[in-house]
Amino acid sequence: MPRLQQKRVLITVKAYPSPSKKYGETVCCAGIDIDTGQWIRLYPIPFRDLESPRKFDKYTVISVKCYKAKDDHRIESYKVDRDSIERLKRLGTKDNWAARGRIILPTVSRSFCGILKEGGEGKSLGVFKPSEIEFSWQKADLESEAKREGIYAQGMLFDRSKKAIEQIPFDFYYHFKCAGEPSCSGHKLCIVDWEIKQSYRKWRSRYASRAELLYKIREKWLGTICGDDREAYFYVGNMKRFQNHFMVLGVFYPRKVR
Repeated sequence: MPRLQQKRVLITVKAYPSPSKKYGETVCCAGIDIDTGQWIRLYPIPFRDLESPRKFDKYTVISVKCYKAKDDHRIESYKVDRDSIERLKRLGTKDNWAARGRIILPTVSRSFCGILKEGGEGKSLGVFKPSEIEFSWQKADLESEAKREGIYAQGMLFDRSKKAIEQIPFDFYYHFKCAGEPSCSGHKLCIVDWEIKQSYRKWRSRYASRAELLYKIREKWLGTICGDDREAYFYVGNMKRFQNHFMVLGVFYPRKVR
C-alpha cells in the first residue's frame, strides 16, 4: 500500500449508496481538505458497514488516513483507510452557516461552464452559483434486482443480514444557467445526493399519491433550498469513466444577506 497521508476533511458531499463488484456497497464522499483548501474525493467508504463512532453526517470535519488513488487519474481522488476515520467536529448553521462558509466559499468557481473547461485539465469536483434554476424528474433506468443481489452476495459473504439498498424509481434533475456567462445555453444535471433519495423513501408514507410526494420533493429542493431567500451554490462532480459527465452532489444554501 502507498504511504498514507493524514488529512482533515470537511465533508460536504455524501452520494446515495451504490453496489460495486469490487468493493461491495460504497458511498462516494467528498469535501475540502482543511489544511490545503483543496477539494478531495474519499472512496470507497462502506458507510452502512462502518462502526457507529466512525459514521459521520455532512458538514462534519473528519480525520482520515488516505493515499492518492492509482487507478483513478482525477486529481482529487484518494483511497481511504476506513479504520482511521475519526469524527472531529460538526459545523452547524449558526450565524447563517458562517463556519461552513469560511471553508467552502473560497473554493467557489466562476461558473459551471468554467468547471467544465477545467475538467479537461483534470478538475472533477467544484462548487459554483447557478442562476435561473428549475427542477424536474423522470423515471430511472433501474438495474435488475437479480444483478444487484448478485453483487451484494459476492461482496458480503460474511454479512447476510444486510439488505440491498433500495433503488429509487425516479432520477431528479436541476436545470440552470451560468451567471456571468452570456454564451451559456443552460445545463441539466442529475442530483445524486443521499438526502434527496432518502427523502423519497421516508416521505412516501406521508402522502396519498406518488404525484404529491414528487411535488413535495420539488417544493423542498427548488422552493426551499433554492428559494428566493437563499444563496444556493451547487456542489458538482464527474464520473470516473465519463469525465465530461457531471452531477449535482449537493447544495450549499445559506440565507441571503439583505
